[in-house]
Amino acid sequence: MSSSIIHTRHGVIEYRSVGNGHPIVFVHGGHSNCYETLTHKSFDLSKFRLLTPSRPGYGNTPLAGNQTPSKAAQLIVELMKFLSIEKAIIYGISAGGLTAIKLAEEYPDYVEKLILASAVSKKWLDSKDKIYKTAQIIFHPKIEGVTWGMVRFFSKVFPRIIAKSFFSQFSTFPSQKLGKKDIDELILALKAYRSKRGFLNDLNQNISSESIKKIQAPCLVIHSKYDNSVPLEHAIHAHELINNSTLVELNNEWGHLFWIGRDSEDSLNVINKFINEKEQL
Repeated sequence: MSSSIIHTRHGVIEYRSVGNGHPIVFVHGGHSNCYETLTHKSFDLSKFRLLTPSRPGYGNTPLAGNQTPSKAAQLIVELMKFLSIEKAIIYGISAGGLTAIKLAEEYPDYVEKLILASAVSKKWLDSKDKIYKTAQIIFHPKIEGVTWGMVRFFSKVFPRIIAKSFFSQFSTFPSQKLGKKDIDELILALKAYRSKRGFLNDLNQNISSESIKKIQAPCLVIHSKYDNSVPLEHAIHAHELINNSTLVELNNEWGHLFWIGRDSEDSLNVINKFINEKEQL
C-alpha cells in the first residue's frame, strides 16, 4: 500500500493508514517512516485502524518549520483532524517518544491513552558522545542514503552477519540465539529505513520535565532492561513524572527491539492488555 500526502496549515505530512476500527497513531522511531510495520505486530486490522505518519524530516514529510517535538505533534494533530479522528491511542516509539509526549501534553482531548515503547523521554545523546559524533557523519543527509544502501546490500548477501551486528546495537542480552524468523523480521524492517534529515534533528531534541508532568492520559511505559540504544533511565524518568502511568521493565532478548524474538509475544501481550483495559490504570 502506497502512502498519502496532505497539505495542512502547518505543513506537509505523509502517512499510511491500514485497518478499520479503534485508531492507534504510531509515532515512529529514528531512521523510520510511515512504512514502519514491525510495531504493528499482533494488531487485528478488523478491530484497529493503524495510522503511521512520517515524522518531520523522514519519508516525504519535510523538516522545514517543524523541527521541534511540539511542532511535530501539532502536525500530527492536523492529520488526525483531516482524517476525522477525534481521539486515538498514541504509540510513541524510540526517538518518536518526545513527539508523542508533547502530543499528549498539548492536545489531551485527542489522546485516549499513551504508550511509550523503548522511548526517549529527555535529551538522548550529548554532543560530546562518540555515538553522537559518528552519527553526524554516517547519517548526514548527504551520506545516509549510501549508508543505508550498503546496509541493504549486505543484508541480502550476509543477513546473519548484519543481524548480529545490529543485535549488539540494540541489546546487551548476554547471549545471541538468532533464529531465522528474527533475522527475517529485522532485515524486512531495515529495507524501509532512511535517516533523511530527521535523525540528526532527533539527536538535538529535548523537552522539559514540566511538559511530561502535565500528561493526564493513562500511560504505559514499556522498556527493556537490556536496551542498548535508549537507556532504561528514559523509561524511569517518564514514569516518575507521569502521574497516571505504569512502568513495565522487560527481560527480553532483543532489548530495544522488543517486537522481535521468541519472547516478543509476551511484550506485545502487555501492550494489548493495556489497550483493551476499560478502566484507567
